[in-house]
Amino acid sequence: MIKTRVIPTLLHKNFTLVKGVSFQSWRRVGNIIQAVKVYNIRCVDELVYFDINATNEQQPPDYAFIDDFADECFMPLTIGGGVKSIEHVGRLLKVGADKVAINTAAVENIVLIREAANKYGSQCIVVAIDVKNHNNGKYEIYTHSGTKPTGKDPVLFAQEVERQGAGEIILTSIDRDGTMLGYDEDLTRMVSDAVSIPVIASGGAGNYQHMVDVIIKGKATAVAAASIYHFTQQTPLEAKKYMAQHGIHVRL
Repeated sequence: MIKTRVIPTLLHKNFTLVKGVSFQSWRRVGNIIQAVKVYNIRCVDELVYFDINATNEQQPPDYAFIDDFADECFMPLTIGGGVKSIEHVGRLLKVGADKVAINTAAVENIVLIREAANKYGSQCIVVAIDVKNHNNGKYEIYTHSGTKPTGKDPVLFAQEVERQGAGEIILTSIDRDGTMLGYDEDLTRMVSDAVSIPVIASGGAGNYQHMVDVIIKGKATAVAAASIYHFTQQTPLEAKKYMAQHGIHVRL
């Protein structure tokens, strides 16, 4: 049986790791090399890194910087931020990414997903979908680090990126991000039910029960989180032990 993954998320802005609430109010939370070294011994399944400035500043990925910390990372590593071309994907894979996450460019040029999947394989192409709930039953995808509305429905878009060859989706609730109030289980379930590829739930984890709930009720394949690890004493290993006690298959 496929095991549920526990995946810390690292957000990088202006030379430091940060964490915010609903993609705003960014706080510094440390150094990436130190964070990677800590997670190497914390029994995490994968690590996700996003440069949250790159797209808005129209900058490509910082390959030299990524190469440096990827050398310290002894777990599968997903890299996102500033990815706009097939060349960007290829260079990231060369400097140490195991998977490449594409967000804004997937909305603006969905053909990129098909081209990247055809050239490098669906297993390493991830689409990151950031979503706001308008509280009228409508969800909408936002790009450019949650600042630009697109009018796109996350369920329909998830189905489209799957058709184009994406191997995985990171689904983030902008409203829940950093709140530690729990994942958006309804959003996660709608997207998970609509596609056959893995859906990583992101945004809102505040305790281990939230992770259990989004797996069971939201039908997520994996759980990504940041604030719970930065601002509490809770750890990925303890999260997996708790999940295992509740009948979820994890790697311990």
